[in-house]
Amino acid sequence: MNSNASSSVTPEQPADANVEHSCDVLIIGSGAAGMSLALSLANYCRIILLSKSDCNEGSTRYAQGGIAAVFDERDSIESHVEDTLEAGAYLCDEDVVRFTAQNAKSAMEWLINHGVPFDQEQSDTGENRYHLTREGGHSFRRILHAADATGEALQITLNEAVSQHPNIHIFERYNAIDMIKSEENPNRCKGVYVWNRKREQVEVIRSRFITLATGGASKVYQYTSNPDIASGDGIAMAWRAGCRVANMEFNQFHPTCLFHPQARNFLITEALRGEGACLVHADGTPFMEKFDERKDLAPRDIVARAIDYEMKRLGADCMYLDISHKPADFIVKHFPNIYRKCRSLGIDITREAIPVVPAAHYSCGGVMTDLNARTDLDNVYAVGEVAYTGLHGANRMASNSLLECIVFARSAAEHILSRLDESPAEESILPWDESKVSDSDEEVIIQHNWHELRLFMWDYVGIVRTTKRLERAIRRIKLLEQEISDYYSNFRVSNNLLELRNLVTVAELIVRCAMQRKESRGLHYNQDFPERNDTATPSILTPMPSNTSPQPGDLTSFEH
Repeated sequence: MNSNASSSVTPEQPADANVEHSCDVLIIGSGAAGMSLALSLANYCRIILLSKSDCNEGSTRYAQGGIAAVFDERDSIESHVEDTLEAGAYLCDEDVVRFTAQNAKSAMEWLINHGVPFDQEQSDTGENRYHLTREGGHSFRRILHAADATGEALQITLNEAVSQHPNIHIFERYNAIDMIKSEENPNRCKGVYVWNRKREQVEVIRSRFITLATGGASKVYQYTSNPDIASGDGIAMAWRAGCRVANMEFNQFHPTCLFHPQARNFLITEALRGEGACLVHADGTPFMEKFDERKDLAPRDIVARAIDYEMKRLGADCMYLDISHKPADFIVKHFPNIYRKCRSLGIDITREAIPVVPAAHYSCGGVMTDLNARTDLDNVYAVGEVAYTGLHGANRMASNSLLECIVFARSAAEHILSRLDESPAEESILPWDESKVSDSDEEVIIQHNWHELRLFMWDYVGIVRTTKRLERAIRRIKLLEQEISDYYSNFRVSNNLLELRNLVTVAELIVRCAMQRKESRGLHYNQDFPERNDTATPSILTPMPSNTSPQPGDLTSFEH
């Protein structure tokens, strides 16, 4: 790793020494959003890129389908905009949707210039062009992809470029704990407390600008397609620092996660349905025509509820996705990753249907930002799944997520570059104080609380909700918050404790937003309010004002 970022770390320092690093821009998160931002800035300033695991582990890597952009001359930006608005149940911010669609092609060309290997094909005239596929909710073929492993191709390409840049210093296996507020200007942050998982100590990163690119929070649910690191860290940190959040009730459940005991978290991309796969019962009977005229190409929220309904109606463990009617060579060519994975588990998708279930997949809400990715804090930005931009509304349309990462990373970079000549006053930062805490001898409490939280979130705040279930959830969350607060105040931090602290905060934000919404729309379905409210607006939560950084034990506070 190369870097011009300054640091006080030296090999001779003892493990308990106070360590402080400094940079121009701290980027917390190493997925598509974080790496794209780092590459867009690194020629002009010093970057520290923080990764909770290694730089290849994150939701980007597991994204299969692709990235939406208008490349076909028969397609149009207006069509992309209208499809997104419809998929988002018309709760999207139309200006944001248009901004994203208008900047999609240039964002893809930026990725192509960095070497992302999108699939190509020959046109009728013999010229090479990008192969475009279609997914649920799209009116045209507009999905650029790298076979059925687009996210992996994107992650590998960006990671290689980032690791070679001399101005980007990669900190792997670091947990961000909390942002450190300025005493002179409470609307700014002067740095972040981080936990070095290798040294098992808290360090300080001082930075002029901070960007949250931490991904989503689907680990709050018992069943999720997300990797283990998706614990809502950036959302919880921003909330504790004073940022508003919005639309947290809209957590997308991917309709087709592979149902197999040895296939934890493995997604079956929507592109299968785009290429003709059908959802069927165990006996091969299709059922999507009962739920939507678009059948298997309906948006994700409709498909997930349909599968959930059929499973509960029939008492079935799963439903099935069948593409075996397509030629075998077509299936293997277009979906090699899925074919290999299923084959390794004894499922031949060229001859039989794939068992699937819904799983928590994508957070459509998050930290409120503007078109420049700025949050409510002057020098703090949020990009990617951690952010609420207004693009997704009540439901994310397939293949708009990686697009959002790239478009808003480039927008944030442009805005940060315009501010590099700013010179805020340098302030001292107090080192992390562990004088009153000890090593825990009750790790079992964390594990028990962890499982309890994820189970009742799945049961009470899942695909179908009721007011009574939400009330039960909030009562349990309050009890967990107190237990976790007591634990956090008395023991040294650990990865599981930091993630649990963030997850319980995110759980409360999800439930509070869900209780605000007295309707059913998109991903939020409440049996007590089954109709759509035509005057509905985004669900916005505002934290109580605070002029100080969160202290050990702080979890969440609401302005009533």
